[in-house]
Amino acid sequence: MRTLRFWIGTPAILLAGWAGAANAAVVPDSEHVAKLLSEAKTMALQIKEDAVAMEGFTRMNVSWESHAMAINQIKDHVNALEKHEAKLKDARSAAAPWQKTAIDRIVPYLDELEGYTSAIIERINAQPKRLFTDDYKDFLQANADYATDLAGMVADFVDYGKTKDRMERLGKKLEIPGR
Repeated sequence: MRTLRFWIGTPAILLAGWAGAANAAVVPDSEHVAKLLSEAKTMALQIKEDAVAMEGFTRMNVSWESHAMAINQIKDHVNALEKHEAKLKDARSAAAPWQKTAIDRIVPYLDELEGYTSAIIERINAQPKRLFTDDYKDFLQANADYATDLAGMVADFVDYGKTKDRMERLGKKLEIPGR
């Protein structure tokens, strides 16, 4: 008898849990957050272009002044994206779960970019005539890699949001149950 109760009780508990999950409030995508993410995508792509171009300086005979101008431009773009990130964090409470994940994942990339950008600036200021050492090239490569990864990740989240929205509209149009 005890086994029978356990067996009967377990599906009931599972069904109750499933019903609760099915009735849980679905948080819709925030149009405001989607717009902010799209803007972050554009900003991240600009940082990527700048960082990749600067990394290419290691294969050219480019003056230290050119390095300084390029890294200052990158610093300005990173600072602008950090300010934009603050807007994303402010809007986070209204975001859908996937949008919250996107916001949370931007932070570590920006921290790394800021660190490598600062290290490059310090190196240029301290030793402007020694910009072709392996350490300096490693900083430029790391900066380009983080910028590339950040731009790709934000673009993927923006694409996900657009695809998700399109699928939901098609589901409604086709009158698919559960949509």
